[in-house]
Amino acid sequence: MIRRSYIWAAFLAVCAVAASGLPVIRGEFIKAAKLKPTSKIAQAQCSLCHVPNTTKLNPFGRDVRAIGKAKKTKKFTPEVLKALGALDSDKDKFNNAAEIKADTLPGDPKSKPKK
Repeated sequence: MIRRSYIWAAFLAVCAVAASGLPVIRGEFIKAAKLKPTSKIAQAQCSLCHVPNTTKLNPFGRDVRAIGKAKKTKKFTPEVLKALGALDSDKDKFNNAAEIKADTLPGDPKSKPKK
């Protein structure tokens, strides 16, 4: 019985940590990029920066983290967005700015602007 309560407590702690920070960053990104809530990127939720159904960061998420560290901020500001725009996080030959403008996912090489 004690083991189950420890597992349950650990599960709740992980959920609380995961839920506490990510929606804030996603909201800041949507605001900085001036996206509509109905856009594909806004609808991507956590998979904008994470491998779906995991806490592992995708290439775009890793670049967001690296630029945040370099700029010494935990907020997603227009300055962070500008620095990210020049990169091609998913190496699909479209920089992140082009992907965001085309409403495709900059961390997913299968999601890219139409030529």
